[in-house]
Amino acid sequence: MKKIILFILLISLTFSCQLFDKKVPDENALLQEELQKVNWKQVDQYPSVSSCDTILDKETQKACLFQFLTETIQNRISTDTIHILYPELDTISVKVTINPDASLIFETQKPTDSISYDIEVIDSILQNRLANFPKVEPAIKQGIKVKSQFVLPVILKVTE
Repeated sequence: MKKIILFILLISLTFSCQLFDKKVPDENALLQEELQKVNWKQVDQYPSVSSCDTILDKETQKACLFQFLTETIQNRISTDTIHILYPELDTISVKVTINPDASLIFETQKPTDSISYDIEVIDSILQNRLANFPKVEPAIKQGIKVKSQFVLPVILKVTE
């Protein structure tokens, strides 16, 4: 009986030592694994303006933001300067960049249709008219403010 108890005790010690033998996972491997899980193409929370803050649905808040940006840009460039220079131009594409520090960058995109215009002239007018743009809170990803970019089609309205 003593031999059996000694044998069981020896086996128990052998298996218990194997429990302490487990390797600690490499922190770089764990970091890479977590980074692979994160979808970097989407944000957790879209950029926001004060008029859209109360909206809880993510897609509705995004639509509210786009509508606010488009309408604000249209209102600010609605003077007939662009229309006089390019009367055939009815829509421009504006790339909006919202940086983590809440600063905004507006860039005119190259036209995709047959209408051509001087991007530098349009961009200059755009920069001048969009100075002092209302504050836009940046997008949030994993609890961190991040840079976001998107292109908005802006319809040029001419008041007659």
